[in-house]
Amino acid sequence: MNKTPFPADTPARRVALFGMLLALTVALSWLERLIPTDAIVLGAKLGLANLVVLCGLYLFPLPWAVALTALKIAITGLLFGNYYSLLYSAAGGALSFLAMYLCKRLGRTMAFTSVMGGVFHNIGQLCVARVILGSMGVLAHLPALLLAGIGAGAAIGAVGALILRRLWSSFD
Repeated sequence: MNKTPFPADTPARRVALFGMLLALTVALSWLERLIPTDAIVLGAKLGLANLVVLCGLYLFPLPWAVALTALKIAITGLLFGNYYSLLYSAAGGALSFLAMYLCKRLGRTMAFTSVMGGVFHNIGQLCVARVILGSMGVLAHLPALLLAGIGAGAAIGAVGALILRRLWSSFD
């Protein structure tokens, strides 16, 4: 997955693609809120919107990918959450993005990159929970959240690789 971004060859096309991906992250975040995953692992999510962030990391230069992530966190936090959910999302999203960026730079597979994103997203959220609640007890959720992050990350990474392969092949 070390191909260059597919040819969004004009500024207008790049902005249009960015806008479409941002809208897709918001729509997938809303859809994910309808899926009851807390019954399986408290606090776990599938990471559907992170599929778009992952693809954005491979499609755009770093500043654009950071902007996509930051705007996703801000917009979904304002639309669907509250102050605390925004804190959780910001911490998880920042750690997740950093881990995925480093994995991509090291040439890891998209699936591995996504797994690390899922794992570090959960670690970031638990760090915020630890600070807000003032209890080490929240760390008892770490093993279950790590397993959920690995599973969801692997699935999201596999789908992301298929999507990008399809996009790139359409421009060959």
